[in-house]
Parts: sequence; C-alpha cells; structure tokens
Amino acid sequence: MISFTSFPSEPGLVQIHETTRHHPSVLDDMDVDDAGNDLSDKRLTYPGETLTSSHAFMRGHGTYIENEEVIASVAGIVERVNKLVTVRPLRTRLFVRYNPEIGDLVVGRITEVQPRRWKVDANGRQDAVLMLSSVNLPGGVQRRKLESDELQMRNFFEEGDLLVAEVQAFFSDGAMSLHTRSLRYGKLRNGQLVSIPPILVRRLKSHFVSLPCGVDLILGLNGYIWVSKHVKQNEQEGEEGFDAAAVYSNQNDEIDASTRNAIGRVSNIIRVLASRCVPLTDIILLEAYDWTMEQDGGVNDLLQDDVSSALVAAIQGRG
Repeated sequence: MISFTSFPSEPGLVQIHETTRHHPSVLDDMDVDDAGNDLSDKRLTYPGETLTSSHAFMRGHGTYIENEEVIASVAGIVERVNKLVTVRPLRTRLFVRYNPEIGDLVVGRITEVQPRRWKVDANGRQDAVLMLSSVNLPGGVQRRKLESDELQMRNFFEEGDLLVAEVQAFFSDGAMSLHTRSLRYGKLRNGQLVSIPPILVRRLKSHFVSLPCGVDLILGLNGYIWVSKHVKQNEQEGEEGFDAAAVYSNQNDEIDASTRNAIGRVSNIIRVLASRCVPLTDIILLEAYDWTMEQDGGVNDLLQDDVSSALVAAIQGRG
C-alpha cells in the first residue's frame, strides 16, 4: 500500500515570498524619485491638483496624466502603494456624522427642553445633552441651581435656539455632554448658520475668527458654522456677575446694510469652498474674501459656476 506524507515547507521559502527584492539600481532610482517629490500619503486633495511626476510614479484610480504629471481627478485621500498613486474619493466621507472629542467647540440647535436638561442637535449620531448645571445662570456663574431655575429653563434656551458650546464629557450611551460656562459660549444671535461636512473644518488654535470686514465666525468642529456681525468680547469674563438679559436675549441687534452684505458674502464663500471640498481655515477664508472684494460681481454671483471655479482656482494658486 502506498502512503503519502506531507512535508512542512521550508522556512526559507516563506521568507522568499514575503520579501520583494529589487536590483540595486532600482532602489537607487526609488530613493531619488521619493526625494524629489513631495507626495504625502493619506492627505486630502482636490480635483485638478498636481500630485507628482508621471516619470516617478504610476497613476491609479482617481488620477489622470497631463503634461507628464499625475493629477487628481476627484476630491479624496491620496494613497500610495510603492510607485502606484491613487485617490480614494471623499464623497462617502463627506456625509459621515461628526465624531466628537472632549474639548471640541461645537455649534448646535436646541431640539427639546426636558427636566434639568436640553437636547441639542450637534450633527452627531444622536442628540447631545446640555445640563442645567452646565450653563451660566443669573445671579452668579458658580451659584447652586434652584427649583426656580428649572421652572424658567425656557427663558434661557427653547426649541430652535442656536448656541455654541464645548464638549465636556460623554454619557454611557455615547451622547455628548455640553457646557456653556464660558461667556464666549451660549446663545447665538445676529447671524446665520451654514452647514458643511465636518471633515472640511480643520482643527485650529482658535475657532473664533474675526474678519476685517466686521464679521465674526465660529467654526464648529461638527460642521456647523455661525456667521454673524462683529461683537466685542466681554472683558469681565469669569466674574460672578453678567448681564443675563443680554446673554439669553432672543432679540437680534440692528444690523446695517453693509454688515448684512458682508455676512452674506462670507456665507456664500463657505458654501462655495465646501462644495469644492476645500478644507476651511481662517487664512483661507480671509484670502477668499479679499479675492471676492477685488471682483465686480455681487454676493449672489459667487454661487455661479464660473465665479466659483475662479475663486477656488485663485485660492489654490495662492497656496
């Protein structure tokens, strides 16, 4: 009778398959090519951006070759495997919900008033929670909360109110716990809300931006951006007393025509940049506003395709 015996593979053979060998000249060429091209893996790119030389790398999905250069054809994430360069489309990532972190600055909208808490739409997977104990109340920032405060909760925030807050912690079910104890936080007035994909809001040293045109921006990391007229910061922040009537007022201030025009212009700039998947920073927004002021068109002209394309091209050219 014939019997068959299986023999274990030699360790050396496994090593041969796991290791890719190159001729020394090929290794030298790769070193030279990598040194001469600033191609950062896993970075965000936009359509039409030049990625690298077609002599140094091969084009993959999401790219094309023009004038001996590899150019991105879609907005997405640059990925490189050896000499192959591809761009993974950003389209699916644009609609991903905000993934919060403690300390993040967010802009939200009150959706429900509950006992001792408010529910807040902060563009997350579920509504965030703002506890009554996490807001500033009349009579002193640090005072104990009373039953009368709970009865007056709608005098502070009610359904539909917009606010800026900070992510303080997370509940056991993953919901965000917010706070507005700083006088820079709280109810928002005198402006309009612009919603963009959260991935396009870069983390900055400060997300409170004041433009020279008299417009203030709050760049919420959750993709909600507040554009409003400029307001001087309260120099008495941190003191026990504050003007509760002004902090929790629902009445907008009088806004002149030029300021309204500036707010509309900045809002449309944000919409245009977001539609072209351009990440937002304070510098980019300032450069974009300066460019639009050099043009002859009006505020609504920014939303036209030719003007939008020219704006994005100008910003990318300056970068």
